[in-house]
Amino acid sequence: MLGVRPDGVLGVVLAGGLARRMGGGDKTLLPLRGRPMLAHLLERLGPQVDAVAVNANGDPARFASVAPGVAVIADDVPGYPGPLAGVLAGMEHAGRLGLGWVVTVPGDTPLIPSDLASRLREAARPVACAASAGRVHPPVAIWPSGLRGALREAVLGGEGKVLRWAEGCGLSVVEWAGDPFLNANAPGDLAVLEAGLE
Repeated sequence: MLGVRPDGVLGVVLAGGLARRMGGGDKTLLPLRGRPMLAHLLERLGPQVDAVAVNANGDPARFASVAPGVAVIADDVPGYPGPLAGVLAGMEHAGRLGLGWVVTVPGDTPLIPSDLASRLREAARPVACAASAGRVHPPVAIWPSGLRGALREAVLGGEGKVLRWAEGCGLSVVEWAGDPFLNANAPGDLAVLEAGLE
């Protein structure tokens, strides 16, 4: 337990999806330059936050060698309802740790910038998400953990759109140059991400 820290930030890697377009399995464990994608992502996210966690369903032991000591938190609503369930799991975990904020990043975005958490926190009204290359990236966002009750109600009520729910709360969008939020949707994307890590 970290103690109550209203300004503290939990970083959550959203890895609870089914990765259908990649043939199933855990995208975040796919190798990039000889290391799992998750290792690159935690290396970039960890220094920006007070604690980190991985949102994933199923056996958490599969992450043990890649992320030793990192909490693996499952969705606690049934049916794989999507990224908002992962955001909710992060908010619940942050509440247990006494942290006031949650930064979420998809598990297949290993190129996140080093100023992600600080810029999102500065812009949050009360939510902020990232944008780059002419696109908004709603799952790359910061959320007050105090919204967990409202989010639980929304998810249980069938809400599945991250952007729509965030806009309803009050959303700011923060733009980054280049495209540091490239992700792996298809096998060919891995080569592009590897080039970005050079």
